[in-house]
Amino acid sequence: MDYLEEFPVLIIDDELHSDTAEGRSSREIVKELKKEDFPVIEALTARDGVHAFLSHPHVSCIIIDWELTPEPVDGMFTARDVITLIRERNPKVPIFLNTEKLAISAIPLSVISRIDGYIWKLEDTPGFIAGHIKRAAKNYLADVLPPFFQGLMDYVEEYRYSWHTPGHMGGVAFLKSAPGRIFYDFFGENALRADLSASVPDLGSLLEHSGVVGEAEKKAAEVFGADRTYFVTGGTSAANKIVWLSTVTPGDIVLVDRNCHASVMHAIIMTGAVPVYLIPARNEYGIIGPIHSSEFLPDVIERKIRDCPLVEDPASRTARMAVITNSTYDGICYSAERIEEQLRDAVPYLHFDEAWSGYAKFHPLYAGRFGMHRAETAGPTVFATQSTHKVLAAFSQGSMLHVRQGRGPVDHPRFNEAFMMFTSTSPQYTIIASLDVATRMMAGHSGKFLIEEAIEEAIVFRKKMVTVAEEIRAGPFPEENYWWFTVWQPDCIMDQEAEQPLGEADDLLLRDRAGCWLLDPHDAWHGFDGIEEGYAMLDPIKVTVLTPGIGPGGKMEEWGIPAAVVTRYLRKSGIVVEKTGYYSFLVLFTLGITKGKSGTLLAELFRFKALYDGNSPLEEVFPDLVRQHPARYAGRGLADLCREMHGYLRDKSITETIRSVYATLPEAAMTPAEAYRHLVRGDVTPVPVSELEGRTVAVMVVPYPPGIPVIMPGERCSSATRAIVDYLVSLQDFDTLFPGFESEIHGVDVVTEDGRRIFYVSCVGE
Repeated sequence: MDYLEEFPVLIIDDELHSDTAEGRSSREIVKELKKEDFPVIEALTARDGVHAFLSHPHVSCIIIDWELTPEPVDGMFTARDVITLIRERNPKVPIFLNTEKLAISAIPLSVISRIDGYIWKLEDTPGFIAGHIKRAAKNYLADVLPPFFQGLMDYVEEYRYSWHTPGHMGGVAFLKSAPGRIFYDFFGENALRADLSASVPDLGSLLEHSGVVGEAEKKAAEVFGADRTYFVTGGTSAANKIVWLSTVTPGDIVLVDRNCHASVMHAIIMTGAVPVYLIPARNEYGIIGPIHSSEFLPDVIERKIRDCPLVEDPASRTARMAVITNSTYDGICYSAERIEEQLRDAVPYLHFDEAWSGYAKFHPLYAGRFGMHRAETAGPTVFATQSTHKVLAAFSQGSMLHVRQGRGPVDHPRFNEAFMMFTSTSPQYTIIASLDVATRMMAGHSGKFLIEEAIEEAIVFRKKMVTVAEEIRAGPFPEENYWWFTVWQPDCIMDQEAEQPLGEADDLLLRDRAGCWLLDPHDAWHGFDGIEEGYAMLDPIKVTVLTPGIGPGGKMEEWGIPAAVVTRYLRKSGIVVEKTGYYSFLVLFTLGITKGKSGTLLAELFRFKALYDGNSPLEEVFPDLVRQHPARYAGRGLADLCREMHGYLRDKSITETIRSVYATLPEAAMTPAEAYRHLVRGDVTPVPVSELEGRTVAVMVVPYPPGIPVIMPGERCSSATRAIVDYLVSLQDFDTLFPGFESEIHGVDVVTEDGRRIFYVSCVGE
């Protein structure tokens, strides 16, 4: 266990450097620990001790002087307060009190119950005390590792010579060539020796959920609140397909969030299901809103099934499955409890695609807004698929599939057949280990505080953006330079029946009270009409920054700054945002966030403002862009580019266009599975988007922004949905006019003809 030396001991003692008997004894203990290569962190005050713990949460043992001098921090901050704070974040790390035997009777029971023992540094020898500390640290760390990761480490340490796959044999093969040696050095010996195969019986089987893999999945189910959990190494795309292939068969009717991930459409194609769509709201920024609660009413669902031309004998047909994206990409969380209640008798299976909210279980702010919440009464069987790698701490492609049993039967052996369809017989063990570690990180109290830190950092950033805007308006700027970026969030919140600006609200109130983030039907800030009270909530850790250009009600303003220009600048500065819309971009505050990160983003936004206000030459702001397209951009300034791009988007009324594109669904001409069969057989023709009207598409067409399908496989554009054609043509023309800022559109083939970009979509038939 040589890795133990990476876990320091924290000593909080204000006499550590004093020339007293207590100080000399403390220094001797530190000396004994260091003699055995055990690292020590020293803190001389209660405040320093707390900061040291928060910045070194991996400490293996903590020694606290009970006689620490109290400090004034919102009252007097004492050793007792230090213990309370540490225990809230880590209930298991050993804590020893340094005190005198006679003083024990004065220590409160609430403190005694939270510590692991006492140290009498003036009575026992420094060597004895150091050994006691080291023993406690070792015992603590022996239980830190979760089952699969522990087994993987033990195997790698014990079996140094393998005679099984993979062929690089613990990395040895890479050492036989120059590029292999660089690869080996880059990733390191342990990563390559831990790359094992299913030939290792010691580590169990992911396909059979046996051994330490099975233990890890059982622990994950306990931590995430599921009846059963499956580790998925193909991402949530694979997890979604497992859910559908295990429950849906050809011809089954499925209720589908129109804001579904591509993998759900792939599952619909694979199963041959008949989709009936639930329509989400949109606002003027193109931000995806929630599906209105009214969409889940029994009579509305019956009407949708009755009106679907692909359903045979709709009068006698019911839906098999409903899938909801929760939260949305932009951070809208549903009341999962309310949806389950509304769909109680409508479907036996309910699938929440929670790729972006795998942390919701661990903080009370999200109570009732995730699939694995505690259900009071039996409803549909609930599946929750989560991208652990996106929002918690796991390797890419590491996801979890959680099951909460309801009235829809889930037979494990049958379900596992679908699981094996999307799981390699040679799974990547390091992905499994990262899921195992992610589970252990979220277990107990630590999960809440890990998420809480992310929420707190997001709140600080949100409030700072409001403060900066106020300072700019009040500062010595010319009137034309009063602008600043805003944040998509409530303007005001209610606190004890009184309304106050969000920028002035108490941080703890914003952190702990879901009501601060609810989409109130009477508020204008969110831009969604007809939202039901208490139904949807904005997740505070998903921060959408708005750029100038769109006024109240979605009216395009005379001037604006398209977000694509801002995020290109940020990317050049090393800041990569999660998603870019026309006048908005999304940044995520997850477990990996640090205070410096948001400060850097603020600083770069300030720099962009200065460059824009000065109309700095594009040769200085985007030299690569000018170098690649000199005829288009040479001699122009940053403000010139923004003015021209905004003018194009305003002339195309982009806000109205996006709303109209999603207002009416295209005609369902055939099932997605049938359209895909035409594609595979080659019975398709590439059609320019300008000629799509009257054609049935064979693929899903998804423009980014806003990242929502405008048309699904098997759907036909008609005169009623001409807006889809006009929208795709406007994107095509935008790409030609602004090279370097091309649209990302899944489902189209791009061909350059006479200097123009032409979009083609595969359509059924000639």
